[in-house]
Amino acid sequence: MADFTITPGNNANLISDLSVQAQMPEMQISPPASASAPEVQNKSNVQKSIYGEIPQIPTQAAVEGIRFDFNHGIRILFPHNSKTYHVTFTDIDTGIILYSADTVPGAYVTSVKKFYIKFRLIIHEKGKDEPIFTHDYDCKDKEVMIQLPVGTIGDSIGWFSYVERFQKKHDCKLVCVMTPWIASVVKDQYPDITFIGPEETKNYKPYACYYMGLFFRGDVDNQPIDFRYIGLHRTAGYILGVDPADEPPRFNLSAKRKIKEKYVCIACQSSSQAKYWNNPYGWDGVIKFLRDNNYRVICIDKERVHGTGLIWNHMPWGVEDETGDKSLQERIDLIKDADFFIGLSSGLSWLAWGCKVPVVMISGFTHPTNEFATPYRVINYHTCHSCWNDMRENFDHYDFLWCPRHKGTDRHFECTRLISAEQVITTIKKIPTFRPESAK
Repeated sequence: MADFTITPGNNANLISDLSVQAQMPEMQISPPASASAPEVQNKSNVQKSIYGEIPQIPTQAAVEGIRFDFNHGIRILFPHNSKTYHVTFTDIDTGIILYSADTVPGAYVTSVKKFYIKFRLIIHEKGKDEPIFTHDYDCKDKEVMIQLPVGTIGDSIGWFSYVERFQKKHDCKLVCVMTPWIASVVKDQYPDITFIGPEETKNYKPYACYYMGLFFRGDVDNQPIDFRYIGLHRTAGYILGVDPADEPPRFNLSAKRKIKEKYVCIACQSSSQAKYWNNPYGWDGVIKFLRDNNYRVICIDKERVHGTGLIWNHMPWGVEDETGDKSLQERIDLIKDADFFIGLSSGLSWLAWGCKVPVVMISGFTHPTNEFATPYRVINYHTCHSCWNDMRENFDHYDFLWCPRHKGTDRHFECTRLISAEQVITTIKKIPTFRPESAK
């Protein structure tokens, strides 16, 4: 770390908002690892990125060999030309000076804050009054890359509408980095967006790049507000500086109906036991009710059985088995004609949201504000609940049985264990598309 002089003034208290490093141009800047993915650390405890690359050297030319861009925060790289400069960058929207300091030859300056900020960059020769370069952030007609972590269905679907919202707001050439098997269900509906996989990012030199993610343990450098306050999907709106209101992505819903009879799709499996409906009789009661009302009940999970150690969750008895490693479009083609969908706080519920069918979501470990709005949300407020959104708790991705308040006690997973089949059935009866069997 080089020694720098920081220009004092009424914004000196903001110096903690920045990072200044003296680095050689070939030094690679690693993007942040999102804690939303369990693979962010390997066995040697070295952080592994779940994103694609960004250019090692800033992509935009300023003057006198100085380069800058907005790839993962503002980045300014100064040449080894024996000259000293004074660099300032501000937030145009707030009028706040975020950083103002002298440099050294070869210095690399980057902001700590990595979410969208409308920066103004000003560069002076040291000791001179007139700037030699000024640039206001403007990505109109420029290439902007937004990267979504790979392989997370619910996150990717929940965040995607904000990607389009950013593209429309700024009229930019937007490149969305998204795992191909998830991108396949949206790319034809969004012709103004270019979709690539993480391995293709090395072929691009964008003006700006932003990383979607859930950043844990109070991180407000990669997100302006802790996601626990605002919900899993709306955090993308805050990261990108766009309206955070709910909006499902557009899917291709044109396939012909496959099942003539009335039916319901359900999804019972998830990535963590806290997300399951842990009432051992819950699914049995609901499925019996649906079958008594002449519904076909179709399970569309990927796995029939999922768990770890001594805990394994099986597909409920009495359902039709449509589990398996099927494409998301196949799932969409089945969900879209169901009278409604019943699921958990997991990926297939987010998929159903985009299929425009009523979604009954059973969840106790998340607060209802964590997911998209549905009038058929099922939660029991008489029990412990909402630990995922509790600012005092930090989710442990490596603990399949995570229950921060009551693990190892008789209250373990009471948030969903005490959601009864009767409560879910009462919710189902409120759905306009529910068609009960008429009494004989």
